Amino acid sequence: MNKKALILLLLSFNVTALLAQPNSDKVLKEGQLLFRLEKASWYGTDEFLSKFPEKRDRIGGYLSYEGEDGFIYNLFFDRNNQNEIIARFQFDNLPLSTPRFIDTLNHVPTQIEKDLITIRQDAVEKVNSNADRFFSFYDNTYYNFIPIITEKERIVYIITGPQTSGIVIIGNDYLLKYNSENKFISKEKIHNSLIPISAKMDTENQAIATMHSHVISEIIDPTDICTLLLYKDFVEWKKHYVISKKYVSIFDMEREELLIMKRKDWEKIVKSQNK
Repeated sequence: MNKKALILLLLSFNVTALLAQPNSDKVLKEGQLLFRLEKASWYGTDEFLSKFPEKRDRIGGYLSYEGEDGFIYNLFFDRNNQNEIIARFQFDNLPLSTPRFIDTLNHVPTQIEKDLITIRQDAVEKVNSNADRFFSFYDNTYYNFIPIITEKERIVYIITGPQTSGIVIIGNDYLLKYNSENKFISKEKIHNSLIPISAKMDTENQAIATMHSHVISEIIDPTDICTLLLYKDFVEWKKHYVISKKYVSIFDMEREELLIMKRKDWEKIVKSQNK
């Protein structure tokens, strides 16, 4: 069966009748959080460059985080002093393009902001130095750094974005872990390679789903969900499948619903539908 036919078959499944195996809710929520943070960074960057173009050269970096009040905050810190905040933007939990509030007066970071900046900048330094050649670099791409601090962990996700339009990039992403004192613990690759996917389908392939396979992890990753949600309004397909040795993850981008099933069960359905 060719890829186009397989995708069309998958779309005909009554997946709501299938039982998810791993904890799909956990990975979905983490992916949605990454999406909201990165979306706030997109909108915050647009606002910053539009309203404060004269401060552009002062930017040392930016990040977004979810506050205890449930809002998403996006901040930019000074190039020469990371403990000086140039501007903060407050967004709703599901960010809209226009921020709720803009703060350019309070330049002192909170403790959580200091910690987020610290682990983010450490991750940036490790990528830039790449002493052990752990990180891979590809033409026409760039890295996004997403630090997250919870009661249980301090981590930085690194995802790859495209510098050219019409392409969605899956893979070449990483997870760095830190201890409670912001000291680096470990790093890991989330995907084994970079997977570019065209935003458009050709005229002979009008299916509304795409897919990729996993070697390192068994189910869809939070970074996959984040990327798919970021670009869902710019692509022609609405579902994405992740296939590993044990499981098949089915993500509905419009409904933001995730189903994970055993691969052997999925293959039985494919076989029955192909008769």
